[in-house]
Amino acid sequence: MPATVHLSRLTPLSFLERSATAFPDRLAVVDGDRRLTWSELRERARRLAVALQASGIERGDRVAFLAPNTVELLEAHYGVPGAGAVLVAINTRLTRDEIAYILGHCGARMLVVDHTLAHLADGAALERVIVCGDGGEYEEFLAAAGEGEPDDRIESEDDTISINYTSGTTGRPKGVMYTYRGAYLNALSEAAHSRLDSRSVYLWTLPMFHCNGWCFTWAVTALGATHVCLRKVDPPLVWRLIADEGVTHLNGAPTVLVMLASDPAARVLEQPVLVTTAGAPPPPAVIERTEALGFRINHLYGLTETYGPITICEWNPDWDGLDVEERARLKARQGLAMLTADPVRVVDPQMHDVPADGETMGEVVMCGNNVMKGYFDDPAATAEAFRGGWFHSGDLGVMHPDGYVELRDRAKDIIISGGENISTIEVEQALVRHPDVLEAAVVAIADEKWGERPKAFVTLRPGSTLTERELIAFSRETLAGFKAPSAVEFGDLPKTSTGKIKKYELRAREVI
Repeated sequence: MPATVHLSRLTPLSFLERSATAFPDRLAVVDGDRRLTWSELRERARRLAVALQASGIERGDRVAFLAPNTVELLEAHYGVPGAGAVLVAINTRLTRDEIAYILGHCGARMLVVDHTLAHLADGAALERVIVCGDGGEYEEFLAAAGEGEPDDRIESEDDTISINYTSGTTGRPKGVMYTYRGAYLNALSEAAHSRLDSRSVYLWTLPMFHCNGWCFTWAVTALGATHVCLRKVDPPLVWRLIADEGVTHLNGAPTVLVMLASDPAARVLEQPVLVTTAGAPPPPAVIERTEALGFRINHLYGLTETYGPITICEWNPDWDGLDVEERARLKARQGLAMLTADPVRVVDPQMHDVPADGETMGEVVMCGNNVMKGYFDDPAATAEAFRGGWFHSGDLGVMHPDGYVELRDRAKDIIISGGENISTIEVEQALVRHPDVLEAAVVAIADEKWGERPKAFVTLRPGSTLTERELIAFSRETLAGFKAPSAVEFGDLPKTSTGKIKKYELRAREVI
């Protein structure tokens, strides 16, 4: 008879064990003046897991963290699941009421909160609140942990490792459940596509609370690269850390690229930095400007429900000889499934694949290991999201003949003017090509004759004297007349904590 083969569970917790074994004395984390080796990070995660179990946290209990990008939140990605509990990393920019809703909805038994955010936890109905940093009790909590390893309470790689809450822009936020298997596989994809290795230095410009940092909390550890923590995106500080710490990688929405490229400290890099961008389609003009400084762009696409990025615009070396503008246009596409993800489809309302002609629009749908387990305590919303057996993104796109997906809009963002569909993304990309335009967002406004027309909200470079009439005329050089905006409003754009433009706030200013 054949021998029984033992198959281990896929879990990202194994990444920390491996790096602590391979690189015990190498630098793992930089957090201001604090520097930890891999063995020290592993020990802190062990202590957190043991302390949680000793405090009464049971298998499947939710443990919430409310903190910026710090050592504490990073080690929570190992210590909380290491105790068999579920990590709920909460958006630090939410209001007290929004945070209270999330804590109540997920049924968190404990909250660890950074001392700068402790006021947001006032009145929270929790068994225990632990403050970290600036004399908080968190370090005492770890120090009290006994020796030995925590009890292994993981029963399946399909167990829930974390719950990440959506932005809630159209209602109450939903809790997206990730599994150990999905987190493990997505982290490996991120590591491979970002070309991380043990010499890499990753700067945390992306919030760790957002999709568990697109799973880079685990991906960076998997290769033994160095985490450089950053409490908030401060462009001058980012430029200083790039030089002082030898940063090789950072992530963020396209607005982060705009902030870095337009900051007075911007300069041509001495060594390339690979920037992984997602969250919104980056205009080709932004890609051109960023790469001119020496950044290399990795363009990915995904949602909270897909562990963050699920597709990548995989670069084809055959495109190397194209001109800069054409290369940027190709790189702005969302691409094809990442290494460990199932193929992504673009379908019509009957779930039939649209022609791969780069013109016929449909909804982007996905399935597989890198799609969420479901919404926590919301079977109705889960069933609706997975109708037909595929997760419905709500994003509209086209499939190109080469198998690459390109987004054209969110379903709710398409403007229908005189019976013609207008992609807000297409209009935004035309506007950002103007050298004085930093960012643009386009929404629908009411029009008596056409039903709807595009209106643009635009942020200009400091000192620019560009007028509304001049920018509309510029857009008509590359857009059909009916697609050009009817109005332009200049000013700063409202954004989420992850850099996405809050179009719903812009819509709220207009009566549709």
